[in-house]
Amino acid sequence: MSSENSKQENQVEKTAAQKISKFGSFIAGGLAACIAVTVTNPIELIKIRMQLQGEMSASAAKVYKNPIQGMAVIFKNEGIKGLQKGLNAAYIYQIGLNGSRLGFYEPIRTSLNQLFFPGQEPHKVQSVGVNVVSGATSGIIGAVVGSPLFLVKTRLQSYSEFIKIGEQTHYTGVWNGLVTIFKTEGVKGLFRGIDAAILRTGAGSSVQLPIYNTAKGFLVKNDIMKDGPALHLTASTISGLGVAVVMNPWDVILTRIYNQKGNLYKGPIDCLVKTVKIEGVSALYKGFVAQVFRIAPHTIMCLTFMEQTMKLVYSVESRVLGHN
Repeated sequence: MSSENSKQENQVEKTAAQKISKFGSFIAGGLAACIAVTVTNPIELIKIRMQLQGEMSASAAKVYKNPIQGMAVIFKNEGIKGLQKGLNAAYIYQIGLNGSRLGFYEPIRTSLNQLFFPGQEPHKVQSVGVNVVSGATSGIIGAVVGSPLFLVKTRLQSYSEFIKIGEQTHYTGVWNGLVTIFKTEGVKGLFRGIDAAILRTGAGSSVQLPIYNTAKGFLVKNDIMKDGPALHLTASTISGLGVAVVMNPWDVILTRIYNQKGNLYKGPIDCLVKTVKIEGVSALYKGFVAQVFRIAPHTIMCLTFMEQTMKLVYSVESRVLGHN
């Protein structure tokens, strides 16, 4: 009986996560990410400002000392609205980035498993190499799609009339930011730092879903946990910590390249070298605590909600398109 139930559970999982259309996967991934970013945006805001403070100066005073104190400073000077700066840009960015990253991961992984493991059920194969390549590829797609929005979001969130950290660029909103950049810098300006974005997102995505799936599979296989919300929460936490460690250096570099007006950095490698030379290796982990505070709950909510949004979107597709 238990074997029969297990087969039924696997079939349900396959139906929701494997048979959903690519467009449906994109929507489900973006929707899950938007729910998560609503909660984590204030932490993202303080993380960006912590990464920018002391730029190109090892002895600069630290206005934002830690995430809690930093958010208190922002709230005191800019109010509750200040803590949600860039939220609209974050929503659109999340749809583009995570809609691609989360939505295309499974179709890419399944296709690669069919190619390299013929004769086996592709959705059941767990190859570390395939999982990492699938994560990195879907992440790169998301980075390209979402780059202009992340650029505007970074500048919106770094701007403050009260405490000026890094270069200050004032936009009245998302559309104003995109139009202003296009008018002054052209299409190339909208994709400033795309190489750094690919490195950052590729690094994070190469480990996020592989760690999540590996942790989930390990816990179930060894009868430590059963499939359900508690399992998703645990696997998401482990995944979030892994992402924070791998992605933070590239996140610091991306933030600085996006925020610059001129040509302070020629590219991500130049930024990496200058940052380490002037501020030390530890500068690559500026804002790391805020990164963990953001990425862990964001990953937990994003991946946990994705399990549900996949089922929701697939059920809608089934009714509209008549899928079985």
